[in-house]
Amino acid sequence: MKKNFLTYEQQIVKLQNEKALTISDVPSAIKTLENISYYALISGYKNMFKHKPSGKYLYGVTFEEIAAFYYFDEELRTLFLKYILHVERHLKSLISYYFCEKFGEHQSEYLNAANFNTANKNQKAVNRLVTSLARTISLPTHHQYIEHYAKEYHNVPLWVAMNAITFGQLSAFYQYMPNDIQTKISKHFPGYSEKQLHQFITIIAKCRNVCAHNERLYNFHTNDAIPNTILHNKLNIPTSKGCYMLGKHDLFAVVLSLRYLIGNEEFKIFKASLTRLVKHVLKQCPHLTEIQLLKEMGFPKNWGKICRYKTY
Repeated sequence: MKKNFLTYEQQIVKLQNEKALTISDVPSAIKTLENISYYALISGYKNMFKHKPSGKYLYGVTFEEIAAFYYFDEELRTLFLKYILHVERHLKSLISYYFCEKFGEHQSEYLNAANFNTANKNQKAVNRLVTSLARTISLPTHHQYIEHYAKEYHNVPLWVAMNAITFGQLSAFYQYMPNDIQTKISKHFPGYSEKQLHQFITIIAKCRNVCAHNERLYNFHTNDAIPNTILHNKLNIPTSKGCYMLGKHDLFAVVLSLRYLIGNEEFKIFKASLTRLVKHVLKQCPHLTEIQLLKEMGFPKNWGKICRYKTY
C-alpha cells in the first residue's frame, strides 16, 4: 500500500483517530516526531503495545509510552556499546601484541596472507581480510595517525592500524590467525577454547553493528550462536538443539558474552545499569509487563542471578 506524505499534525490525527493512541500533550508529541520520525518511533516500537492476534493497540496505550520505550532502547544501545568497546580495545591490544611478538612490527607481516591460517577453506577469506587491512592503512586517509606513520616511517605497525580496524575485521583477524597465537589470547579468557572465544566475539561484533547504526536492539537476534556455557546450566536455560534457545542467538547471548569477556567488577556495574534501565522503562510503560519484556529480549526470568555463579 502506498504511503502518502503526512504533516506532523496529520500524523498526530492518524495516531489519535486511526490508531486510538492517547496523546496528552500534542505539542510535545509533535516535537518527538520531529526528533525521531514517525517511522522510527511507531513502526519500530509499536508491536510491544499491541494485541498479538488482532494487531490492535492495547486499550489505553499512550504515545508517551511508545516514546519512553524508544528512549529505553536508545539507552540500551548506549550501555551495550560502552562495554562492547571495552572488549574491542582489550582484544585489539592482545591481538596486536601476540601477532607482532611472533611476526614483527612491519606492516608487511599482517599484509602477508602466509602469516594467517591459509587452509584451503580459509584462503578466500584470508585474502579478503588482507585486502581490507591494506585498504585500511592506504593513503589518502582521514586517520592522521596512519598518515603520520605511513609518511614518516613508511610503516604502519599493527598496534597503530588497530585503531582504524573495525570489529568485523578484528573478528576475522582472530579467526584466521595461527593457532598458537589464538591459544595465547584465549588464555586471557579462561574456560573456553579458541573456537568458542571466536563465537563470543562474533556475537559481540554483530551487536556492535546494531548499536553503532542506531538499529533496534531490545529484540536483537542473529543466526550466529554462542557456545553452551556453565551459566546456561546454572540459570536452567535449555540448550537442546531443534528449538529456539534463550541466551544463544539473542540479546541475552550478548550479556553472557560480556560476562566472559569483561572483568567481574566491571560486569557487575554493567548488570546494575541494565537492571535500572529495565525497571525504569517498566514504570514508564504500564501496558508493558516484565515477563513480556524479558521474553522479547531473550532473558530468562532469573537472569538477575547471573553474577552469583562462576563462569568456569
